[in-house]
Amino acid sequence: MFDIEKELKKLPAKPGVYIMHDKDDKIIYVGKAISLKNRVRQYFRKNNKTKRIENMVSLIDHFEYIVTENEAEALILECNLIKKNMPKFNVLLKDDKTYPYIKINVKSDYPDVYLTRRKINDGAKYFGPYANSGSAKEMIELIKNKYKIRQCKTFKYKDRPCLNYHIKKCLAPCMGYVSKEEYRKQIDEIIDLLEGKTDKILNDLKKEMEEASKNMQYETAAYIRDKIIAIENVSKRQKVSNIGENDIDVIGLARNESEVCIEIFFIRKSKMVGREHYFFKGLQDEEKAEIISSFIKQYYVGKEFLPNKIMIKEEIEDKDVIELLLTQAAERKVEIKTPQKGEKLKLVDMAENNAFITLSNKEKDKYNVLTELKEVLNLEKYPRKIECYDISNISGNFIVAGMCVMENGVIKKNLSRRFKIKSVVHNQDDPKCMNEVIYRRLKHSLNGEDSGFGALPDVIFVDGGITQIRAAKQAMYDLNLNIPIFGMVKNDKHQTRALMDENKNELQISESLLNSITMFQDAVHDTAIGYHRKLRDESMVKSKLDEIPGIGTAKKALLLKKFGSVQNIAKASVEELTEVKGINKELANLIRQYLT
Repeated sequence: MFDIEKELKKLPAKPGVYIMHDKDDKIIYVGKAISLKNRVRQYFRKNNKTKRIENMVSLIDHFEYIVTENEAEALILECNLIKKNMPKFNVLLKDDKTYPYIKINVKSDYPDVYLTRRKINDGAKYFGPYANSGSAKEMIELIKNKYKIRQCKTFKYKDRPCLNYHIKKCLAPCMGYVSKEEYRKQIDEIIDLLEGKTDKILNDLKKEMEEASKNMQYETAAYIRDKIIAIENVSKRQKVSNIGENDIDVIGLARNESEVCIEIFFIRKSKMVGREHYFFKGLQDEEKAEIISSFIKQYYVGKEFLPNKIMIKEEIEDKDVIELLLTQAAERKVEIKTPQKGEKLKLVDMAENNAFITLSNKEKDKYNVLTELKEVLNLEKYPRKIECYDISNISGNFIVAGMCVMENGVIKKNLSRRFKIKSVVHNQDDPKCMNEVIYRRLKHSLNGEDSGFGALPDVIFVDGGITQIRAAKQAMYDLNLNIPIFGMVKNDKHQTRALMDENKNELQISESLLNSITMFQDAVHDTAIGYHRKLRDESMVKSKLDEIPGIGTAKKALLLKKFGSVQNIAKASVEELTEVKGINKELANLIRQYLT
């Protein structure tokens, strides 16, 4: 048995990483220390700990540690262990958003400029990330309006130019009307624009405009003039300060009673070229400096591109060692600064103010979801609690259901539940399964709110159309309840299309609400399919088949793949069993002897 007090006495006064485990041997916290002896002991002594750390300490069953040569090595190891194990009590950088980038495939003879959410190492140039797709699309629209580059998604030579050539939006490289060099000149200019190098572009364009005007090429001069105006407008919007340094990231932090928001501004040559934000829960009473320090380590250590300077509001404890690591990785000086006055302080304040606005807008978004749902679904009150259900099976085997909960516009993963279907065996009857799971769940709350399901929901969503709606309605009527039920219907590409009421009417909803419902539907689908896979995998690991001589892992997997379950194998004839690779007549008879 692990004796914590005895183990604390063995700790060395050396740098390293400590790893806290709970009684199930799950890693719940990872930290680094200059002195393991001093740092780890602090957790088990009476001092002013935050509520989060107090909860963590109460769950520690045992700990381990790894000694390193220095604090820098400890920091790298800490970051790697956190990313690998995602301990529940660490400040975790989890970002489920895929930010938009503008991509230019510079390896192509005639590159296109387009939006992507996948940044891969393919030799192309990526610009961003942009805070939202709207700002990225706006930039692409400007580029394609002011530069005569191709608009088509795939490039191939044609017999005749498309409409974009005739309306002077493309130089028709597909017809060979423009040389690679001339086309590349436009692309180089676009790259300079996206990198914020507008001074050189504007100077060159003004010279070209004057030259065209002198030569009485007024149409060309007007085209260049419009391009200059557009670029100047972009430049004005990007300009944020008079700081003359390159590559600065500015970090701001804001929090309310439930969440922390960190906002990053990417400043390149005094211009903002992008921004990101991240949300963290359960850190209400944590020190700001601790949150910022944890964020910087997870965000920057191992990152391909590093700025010259990171500006923050709070001084952090391990600033020097982080600077050292980032400087070594970048092979140039990287500094973490806490400005006290002037333009730099204004930038940090601006990032912090925007973090507050982002947090506030998130709260508004939650309210807007509830408001629109109330109106669209014609409800008497706000749907504070919505439950969503999905059935999962393969050919009637391992039939399960998943349930997810949305409270006040937020999906609560900790309230998800999973059900094994009992009334349907070995056939595919999703409506009957839906009826069973709705009945069982609602009965739990009727028997008492302390059943683990809490209060009854205000609204129920079912994954499917009218048959699932009717099956769920019948379950409610059997319990003398009347909770509104709606179906989440998908198109032929298995994407959420709309909400459906009990009269088969498809309800008109906004794009933002559709996105929320899609996330909800995806969450419950993941819950159901995850449980289905778990049961299927468990059945393959251990079953009655293990008792049969001559049936190993490979043959067991082939049998289950063909028949789906041990019960179906038991029903199979000798002839059917011998259709499985490696099963001869003698082994087939043995299988039937054991299973029947």
